[in-house]
Formats: sequence, C-alpha cells, structure tokens
Amino acid sequence: MRVEGWSERKQPPADVTVAMDLNELAVLLVGLGCPPAKSAEMAAQLDKRARQLADQKARSYEDALAHLLELMRQGWSAKECGS
Repeated sequence: MRVEGWSERKQPPADVTVAMDLNELAVLLVGLGCPPAKSAEMAAQLDKRARQLADQKARSYEDALAHLLELMRQGWSAKECGS
C-alpha cells in the first residue's frame, strides 16, 4: 500500500499484504487530518468501502484502501488551506 506523503521507511515492501485493524486505521486517519472524535467511525466506513471497491473493481483491498486514504488526505488538506 502506498500513500503519498509517507516516508519510504514506513512503507512495506511491495510484496507484503498490509492488514490493518480498525484502531490502526483510526490512528492513521487522525494523522491525515481526521477529527479524533470521528476517527473510529470513519475507519469502519473506510474499511467497508475499501472492501466494496476491491470486490467491484477487481483490485486488492490494500490498493483500494490506499486510494481512499489518498482522497481523504487531499480533502482534509484542501479544507485546511481553505480555512
């Protein structure tokens, strides 16, 4: 899984499947700009949507999750710039 803005040492090797539990995902979301009070709920929604995208688009869960995380990061970044 590759997310723009992550340092190379934090990224797993390309052949490793990343499995994140919802708590890990919530912490990651906060780091990307998600309000902490909403991070657990958003993590569950993001996980569910990534699984749906993986099934619908015949892509890996990790790829779908990385795509969604990047969209969310861009959205929070734009919101911060517009505030």
